[in-house]
Amino acid sequence: MIDAHAGRPVLVGYDDSTESRHALHWAVADARLRGLPVLVCHALHWPYAPRPVAQEIMRHVEPVALGVVDEGVRRARELAPELDVQPLLGRGTPSAVLLEAAREAELTVLGSRGQGGFEGLQVGSAAVQVPAHSVTPVVVVRPPLQPPTGQDVRIVAGLDGSPASLAAFDLALDEAALREGTVTALCCWTDCGSSSWQEPLPFVDSHALRKGAENRFREVVSHLARRRPEVTVVTEFLTERPQRVLIEASKDATLLVLGNRGNEAPPCLLLGAVTQAALLESRCPVAVAPAAVLNPRLPPASG
Repeated sequence: MIDAHAGRPVLVGYDDSTESRHALHWAVADARLRGLPVLVCHALHWPYAPRPVAQEIMRHVEPVALGVVDEGVRRARELAPELDVQPLLGRGTPSAVLLEAAREAELTVLGSRGQGGFEGLQVGSAAVQVPAHSVTPVVVVRPPLQPPTGQDVRIVAGLDGSPASLAAFDLALDEAALREGTVTALCCWTDCGSSSWQEPLPFVDSHALRKGAENRFREVVSHLARRRPEVTVVTEFLTERPQRVLIEASKDATLLVLGNRGNEAPPCLLLGAVTQAALLESRCPVAVAPAAVLNPRLPPASG
């Protein structure tokens, strides 16, 4: 077991897939920067539910599962011999096992898809369900399509004023501080007077609304950034669709950080449309933060 005095671990889901190996590398690097232990997690489950499974069958499957998690531990220790790396073999679906373990973790790291996915699947079920339900931050590592080379570390955070997006910015500051990088805070605005707005409002000065939103955005970012004065923060306020802007920004980013759901998400959705699009299309790892990880102390809005 992880030493309770060593700090909350970086949890990583591992099933020996190519994607989970990428996740393991990311998790070990992050744990090394944080000075935290690593918990390598694998789920032992029978994928052909709802039929009950005889205990005899599971006794034959368990050694295979143990071998997978032990292989993950071995790889992690090779990457960082100085870290405390421990195995966790949970019983249940990967999402359920990871969500339970995530409660005691600093953050959770997993690949965009695992061994159970069919050919051509972009994002597996765990890579959607875990960020949607986790009470702690989750990083989904996509395959390195064209990773940036020879560039400074750049963390991109999407903000829309929702509690989860403010938590995302807070997480982005921490990740940038760990990597001695910068944060680009992005906010996208849809003009209520434009043709793309579903129901234009009468007697509304759209320019004044936009200017007020932009000023508040920069005010909030400046306020929250004081916690990490060593991190350079750049703000961008754009009149474009957030999905398009964030995916484009991910092409030369080290990490894209978003809240699990923003202002546009109806209450029935645990994961917003913008975050879902990023999980599908981002060109870099995506960190998803729940609102529960931050209780922001925001300045009052200026009159």
